[in-house]
Amino acid sequence: MTSLSDLPIRDDLRGREPYGAPQLDVPVALNTNENPYPPSEPLVRAIGAAVMAAAGSLNRYPDRDAVALREGLAEFLNTDTPGAGLTGRRVWAANGSNEIIQQILQAFGGAGRTALGFEPSYSMHPIITGVTGTRWINAFRDEDFGIEPEAAVRAVEEHRPDVVFLTSPNNPTGTALPLDAIEAILAAAPGMVVVDEAYAEFRRAGTPSALTLLDRHPRLIVTRTMSKAFAMAGTRLGYLAADPAVIDALLLVRLPYHLSAVTQAVARTALGHAGELLGSVDALRRERDATVEWLRGEGLRVADSDANFVLFGTFPDRRRVWQGMLDRGVLIREVGPPEWLRVSVGTPREMDAFRDALKTAIKESK
Repeated sequence: MTSLSDLPIRDDLRGREPYGAPQLDVPVALNTNENPYPPSEPLVRAIGAAVMAAAGSLNRYPDRDAVALREGLAEFLNTDTPGAGLTGRRVWAANGSNEIIQQILQAFGGAGRTALGFEPSYSMHPIITGVTGTRWINAFRDEDFGIEPEAAVRAVEEHRPDVVFLTSPNNPTGTALPLDAIEAILAAAPGMVVVDEAYAEFRRAGTPSALTLLDRHPRLIVTRTMSKAFAMAGTRLGYLAADPAVIDALLLVRLPYHLSAVTQAVARTALGHAGELLGSVDALRRERDATVEWLRGEGLRVADSDANFVLFGTFPDRRRVWQGMLDRGVLIREVGPPEWLRVSVGTPREMDAFRDALKTAIKESK
């Protein structure tokens, strides 16, 4: 049989592994940062009705530019960040934030161009960078997983990247960036600056969004997703806010009719029920903060988190701890710096199971 190595794939793809967190059938899955609360029955019926309405015209192509959806997303962002002043003309949507990132790199990256990020961070940034033929540069984070503005500016001035990725709150650490750090990088960057705010709805009170900087910085892009706080991971809907000229650039690389009529219908229905879907955010924040406190009480190191997950450690053999928890039906993520693990915040019952499994796994790993 033919193997991958026998095919004439690009040389830079040889030896790579596909991205993916383990998808295992376990009683407690806390490894992919999903919102653990499913849509209510009334919302399920509303989504079903919207899909049924869309089904009647599936013989026709969908709205190519998703105009109504983009207007709805702009309205939501204006509510989330008062004063943002966004319109549909300044918002773009795609199949998950990963396609958003891919389109950005297709438009502003590519052969002979570079993208710079500060790892540990979202692992798909360098992966998509490489897939688009762009060279990745890692400028690294501080020991506390933050970004020191002066050091970041020096890295930008040294490498002159075409795209800079900033993740706030950061994945996998949960660390949020202050706006002055973002603005310092914007002032130094010669190209585009992308602030990935996939977990922004979970940020602690008083933590601002980079959306407030858009009017002053035409090369700033702020990305969001409906996969996390909106509890719509299965919908695959990511979006961004930027200057209208940025949207024009993305139109050059987007595939025709990239968002199906069904995806648009589901996403618009979800936006119409945003209050319900985001109703669990406060509870998840409280559970996150309680988890941080408990982990520190157990003598573990914990990164401050503005997201719906917690990075904790350190373990001489994190795989043994991870496996010990999996053996007890609790799946967390082996990701980020060596010796650290990450847990997504689940329901109170799931977090009770997490604590019991972790205590036992740590004891048995010694």
